[in-house]
Amino acid sequence: MSKSYEVATFAGGCFWCMVEPFDERPGIISVVSGYTGGNVKNPSYHEVTSNTTGHMEAVQITYDPHIMPYKKLVETFWQQINPTDPEGQFNDRGESYKTAIFYHNNNQKQVAEDSKQNLETSGKFSDPIVTKILPAKAFYPAEKEHQDYYKKHSFHYRLYKKGSGREEFIDTHWNNDKKENIKDKLTPLQYEVTQNNGTEPPFQNKYWDNEEEGIYVDIISGKVLFSSKEKFDAGCGWPSFTKPVDNYELKEKVDTTHGMIRTEVRSKEADSHLGHVFNDGPKEHGGLRYCMNSAAMRFIPKSDMKEEGYSDYLYLFK
Repeated sequence: MSKSYEVATFAGGCFWCMVEPFDERPGIISVVSGYTGGNVKNPSYHEVTSNTTGHMEAVQITYDPHIMPYKKLVETFWQQINPTDPEGQFNDRGESYKTAIFYHNNNQKQVAEDSKQNLETSGKFSDPIVTKILPAKAFYPAEKEHQDYYKKHSFHYRLYKKGSGREEFIDTHWNNDKKENIKDKLTPLQYEVTQNNGTEPPFQNKYWDNEEEGIYVDIISGKVLFSSKEKFDAGCGWPSFTKPVDNYELKEKVDTTHGMIRTEVRSKEADSHLGHVFNDGPKEHGGLRYCMNSAAMRFIPKSDMKEEGYSDYLYLFK
């Protein structure tokens, strides 16, 4: 492992559902499903789920902290679980499905404890936060069939995630925070685009021909969406990108309006309509074209990123 890489370990119930949120994000080197917290060496899946080993299902993440700080990993972890459940997660009950953050050094311990405290005082949950923060113990990778399950068995994985109750819980408690006075904070065009799935005129919007270095953030949540490094002139009159900075911050939906079948792109946290993604982008860059509305985004020049609190993303321009 590179000296610049670090390791994070989280138990969040079924490990199938804990790989996807971290996998393929910027700075993530690998995500391995496995078992930790107990004292039995090299346990099997059946041994762990019998709740006799002391182990929990967990994921171990190798990451580059210069790109993906540990604080962001912890924030992502909270958003996958019910931190008030002491007996398991959703339909999965028992010791092996309990939640915990396993810290590997004092810095991780402090970040995790601060994050838990912030969550407790936020008022998001009325019940106590029971997720434990524990020193890391030996981690044993799970069997091959459990690695990257969300990719290898995507249909069954989606059914399981929905049927277990996890998907609904996440949408209700983490993705649908109420946005007070949102209409007063947006221009009429910004509101029409983000809240009513509107589309601004081509070639008559703020960023379609912007060539300055910087990042594009969600107009409501401030989450980073795209970088000028992936922006290109698609000739369509709207800002177009080959890929997002972090897929985790976006979600896609089938759009059948206007007699077409398209893939709509929305921001995950604010649930704002951003635009659509098409398969007619540059082949040498993956073949995708994220066609976005300027009104759904705010551009932050590279020179202003540190001042505006986005210094973590300056790595994009190195």
